[in-house]
Amino acid sequence: MKTIEQYHAFVSKGLAELDLNGRPIELYEPLKYFLNLGGKRVRPIFLLASNDMFGGTTEAALPAALGLELFHNFTLIHDDIMDASMFRRSFQTINNKWNNHIAILSGDALFIKSIELLMQTTSTRLPKIMGSFLEAALWVCEGQQLDMNFEKEAAISMAEYIEMIRLKTSVLLGVSAEIGALAAGASESDCRA
Repeated sequence: MKTIEQYHAFVSKGLAELDLNGRPIELYEPLKYFLNLGGKRVRPIFLLASNDMFGGTTEAALPAALGLELFHNFTLIHDDIMDASMFRRSFQTINNKWNNHIAILSGDALFIKSIELLMQTTSTRLPKIMGSFLEAALWVCEGQQLDMNFEKEAAISMAEYIEMIRLKTSVLLGVSAEIGALAAGASESDCRA
């Protein structure tokens, strides 16, 4: 097993090597800008560590790990639009630096790129991997909608808040570990755990 720093370096190198030089540049420049803002890269690290733990290889799991990181960044870009955020990680958000239209399209492009990367998984369990990812992606959307709904509420219960956080944040962390285990060939019960 590698250290967190080794996984982080592996993910950072993989992100730097992604081809995001397409046209029109107004679509791709914001993607490169946003991905270069840094981040903890927790989700791809979870995926790679889980994959490693069940006997997979970091190289084979990297496309899926990068795909989950792109998806996470897609959610951040759209969250910034919805919240009219001006800054993320002390840098201007895409919607602030460019505009909402560019931010929406750039986020959408990241979502598409995330699917492309996940589809590069060579595991025979690709349908299960994609099913788990898509289920979690929908839950993230549900959590984001709850978050927006709560902005209009005078009061929400602790249970409602915890459910929103579970959907908006926790499920993507969980599916990261699950996909890593699936790609390595772990048992169904280990993957779900």
